[in-house]
Amino acid sequence: MGLNITEIRVKLTSDPRNKLKAYCSVTFENAFVVRDLKIIDGAKGPFVAMPSRKLADRCPKCSHKNNLRASYCNQCGGRLDPQRAERDTRHRPRLHADLAHPINSDCRIQLHKAVVLAYSEELEQSKQAGYKPKTFDDFDDDEFIDDDYIHELLRRKEVRERERGDAGGAAAEAGM
Repeated sequence: MGLNITEIRVKLTSDPRNKLKAYCSVTFENAFVVRDLKIIDGAKGPFVAMPSRKLADRCPKCSHKNNLRASYCNQCGGRLDPQRAERDTRHRPRLHADLAHPINSDCRIQLHKAVVLAYSEELEQSKQAGYKPKTFDDFDDDEFIDDDYIHELLRRKEVRERERGDAGGAAAEAGM
């Protein structure tokens, strides 16, 4: 069983000296999209990095949340241990966590090949006269929004508001 990738959209970055070469979104089965994959110029060629978030921990003095690269607490200014980040198998600090990622090698390889191919095609198109770089505004979500889904969300909101209104009125009467 392979991935059914139905669309890959690539947005090239503007500075050719930057190791980050492009961002992309990948759509699966015309039903699910993953955005903010990054294409990075690695030592062995283009590398596909999954969307991620910065990891954080809490200050031992005030419990304020700080990212793991911070040397000082953003709240109290206390010094933070520079070695507090968990380490990976190569003993490097683990500073980010993937938000979405393949769960096996076959899936990772297939996704990598498809994204790198789409990136190569976008690079070739960028060399053509009249090329217009994509912006994230070009990724129109409206075409994916189902009217029935919107109506159901609105119906649920009205029900919640009615229930809150009834509960508020009953509470006010009980207090009188």
